[in-house]
Amino acid sequence: MQDSVFDEIKNLITEARNPASEDIDSKSTEEILRIINGEDQTIPPIVENEIPYIVQAVDILVDAFKKGGRLFYIGAGTSGRLGVLDAAECPPTFGTNPEMIQGIIAGGEKALVKAQEGSEDNAEQGAIDLINRGFTQNDVACGIAASFRTPYVLGAVKKAREIGAKTIYVTCNPRNEIKVDVNVAICPVVGPEVVMGSTRMKAGTATKLVLNMLTTTSMIRLGKVYGNMMVDLQMNSRKLEERSKRTVMMITGVDYEQAVDALKKADGHVKTALVMILANVDADEARKRLEAADGFVRSAIEMSIKK
Repeated sequence: MQDSVFDEIKNLITEARNPASEDIDSKSTEEILRIINGEDQTIPPIVENEIPYIVQAVDILVDAFKKGGRLFYIGAGTSGRLGVLDAAECPPTFGTNPEMIQGIIAGGEKALVKAQEGSEDNAEQGAIDLINRGFTQNDVACGIAASFRTPYVLGAVKKAREIGAKTIYVTCNPRNEIKVDVNVAICPVVGPEVVMGSTRMKAGTATKLVLNMLTTTSMIRLGKVYGNMMVDLQMNSRKLEERSKRTVMMITGVDYEQAVDALKKADGHVKTALVMILANVDADEARKRLEAADGFVRSAIEMSIKK
């Protein structure tokens, strides 16, 4: 008897053969690379078409973050690794608490470096892993599954809905084929892969772009960027220490030593140093202004201009 999973995947576009690469095994190295690159170039416009849905998702996230809620990515395989990666990159980039954005992958941390193939089939474990992280109705669950059908992910998202939390789903199959109840579905349909079913390729690239957009835009909306520069840096490495100094210098026009002095008085907090210099106030006043401005540097600076 034909397996039910066979029936589930046989019509998925992510499992179809790509006409552009049907004879790729007979091509030269350069020809193979050009086929892959040509397919990759189709991805940005496809993601662009999903911006209205990404807008909805960002609005959900910003509202949750402002109320103390968190974002939990849930995925398996490549999708899970991409969620964990995006979550891990937020603290050094935006100075967020590691608890604010978290990634959960089927099979646990060992799945990050070695595939745990069977773990994606356990829907109940997806729900358990989410709840074991302390997930509440104030948080947001973002399921990631290129094929949309991954039981582990569906189980976690279903549990999130049951407890009254907002849910987002990122998949590379058409929206009208998504049989999952979520607040927002983001569906960049990138078509068949160059190598059939290898969703670490085009689907993985599209997913990475979407996740970047979700967190980066949310952080900008929360005041963690001034102009187009990261200003909520944490000075916990030599590189980030020097980047912090350079950021202060570029935005304010002060020299290296002045930037060092301002950051020292600001206890290493870049936003405080910027307000101190640009509004010509001391560290205490800069902190008060930032608090009153919900952390937005531009608004904190303009407060002094209006006086």
